[in-house]
Amino acid sequence: MSLSHAFFALIRRDLVLALRRRSEVANPIFFFILVITLFPLGIGAQPKLLQAIAPGIIWVSALLATMLSLDSLFRSDFDDGSLEQILLSPQPTSILVLAKVAAHWLVTGLPLLLVAPLLAIFLGMPGDALPILLGTLLLGTPVLSLIGAIGVALTIGLRRGGMILSLLVLPLYVPVLIFASNAVEMSSSGLPVSAQINILIAMLFMALVLAPWPTAAALKMSMN
Repeated sequence: MSLSHAFFALIRRDLVLALRRRSEVANPIFFFILVITLFPLGIGAQPKLLQAIAPGIIWVSALLATMLSLDSLFRSDFDDGSLEQILLSPQPTSILVLAKVAAHWLVTGLPLLLVAPLLAIFLGMPGDALPILLGTLLLGTPVLSLIGAIGVALTIGLRRGGMILSLLVLPLYVPVLIFASNAVEMSSSGLPVSAQINILIAMLFMALVLAPWPTAAALKMSMN
């Protein structure tokens, strides 16, 4: 089997398994929607305030929803022994890890990307800022999945690794949160956001190049 065939076969396999566990797929999306819709109830009917904090609300909710789904990245494969077979594959483990992260983003990050514009309008975000919001989510959510994969690989062998996982990945998520929400906020004010977008692009390329290697190494250590 060629490398490209193995890559896309693994993505297809994970997508088929995700469709069979629809509740696990739906949980992050419902969580994302629920958190955002609760903010106006807690803050009150203050359109200007909601509009001002909308970028932060959406991005914090997306970050938490991504964290909620991280444990499913390798957990089922670890439990049924599939992960060991993936690690024993003749194909480079880092490429197979990248395939699993891509499938995870298609199941979790892409739905958030599709739902976000409606929630942004609900919070009163200007229409001019919606393309920037979508752009930051398109660039930032894969970074969250790639960074989260490292944390999951390090804690997969632990019975209660959820808290440790949060402590590992949250500090690494902060730069993405800062630059992405700041880009949307500045776009709402009509200011240029090319610097923030370029930084997010750089983060994405760095994560794509660097994250699969430590993830693969951590998985091999966890299986020993």
